[in-house]
Amino acid sequence: MSCDLKNKVVLITGGSIGIGEQVIEILLKENVKHVANLDVAEDTGIASQNKLNKKYGMKKVKFFKCDVTNDSQLFGAYDAVIKEHGSIDIVINNAGIMNDAKDKYKKEIEVNITALTTSTLKALELMRKDEGGKGGVIMNMSSIAALYIDPLLPIYFGTKSYVLQFSSCLGLPDYYNRTGVRVVAICFGATNTSLLSQAKLGHFDKVIEKSMVDTICKQHQSQKVESAAQGVVDALKRGESGSTWLAINDKPVRDVTDVIKKGYGVLSKLVFE
Repeated sequence: MSCDLKNKVVLITGGSIGIGEQVIEILLKENVKHVANLDVAEDTGIASQNKLNKKYGMKKVKFFKCDVTNDSQLFGAYDAVIKEHGSIDIVINNAGIMNDAKDKYKKEIEVNITALTTSTLKALELMRKDEGGKGGVIMNMSSIAALYIDPLLPIYFGTKSYVLQFSSCLGLPDYYNRTGVRVVAICFGATNTSLLSQAKLGHFDKVIEKSMVDTICKQHQSQKVESAAQGVVDALKRGESGSTWLAINDKPVRDVTDVIKKGYGVLSKLVFE
């Protein structure tokens, strides 16, 4: 399938820096009508908004200072976009934290799991055709962390496994055939963003924490932010509901749904045979 992004209204979380910021610019090049960026990074968010509006046209991008774990702020931003534009066509749940430190892991779970779930359900509520909406797309950001077992960041790996399973289940025909809302997941490989800096990473185990950055660099080839962002937009346009896409090593994004289903098929034998 192929989806034309022209004149679509998009809401993205965590769009002020990194992959999110690049996704917004690529969407503007695809002639979307409007992008709402929900982020806690106010200075960079406003600066990015002003820069992109100057380049692509006034009011193409609007920044909302929003902590996605605060339902009042999150729903307020959704309501403001609906009030101004009438509907939302695409929601990209991009905000995320990668920090397993004892003083950070609860926020990591709140952002990566709870807020993503809340935003997804809000988007589904507004978009679903069987309740008056016109359909749409929800993209949730997972990671290669959902695809293998490793001692590096157990809590982060768990959150991204949740995103993959949640999105795969919600994207099934049982939902899509009634709602007309496609739910797609994308798994990023190591990407050259601030998340992979010593300042942003953390761990509850000090031995592992000391070597985390070196371990990641040794295990994974880091891809450019632009490659990951292009993968997001390409998967948005091409992804079937319930599909999973892999963006890794600066390669074109690819549909790995069959591999994911095969893996769950093996596990299912433990339950149903």
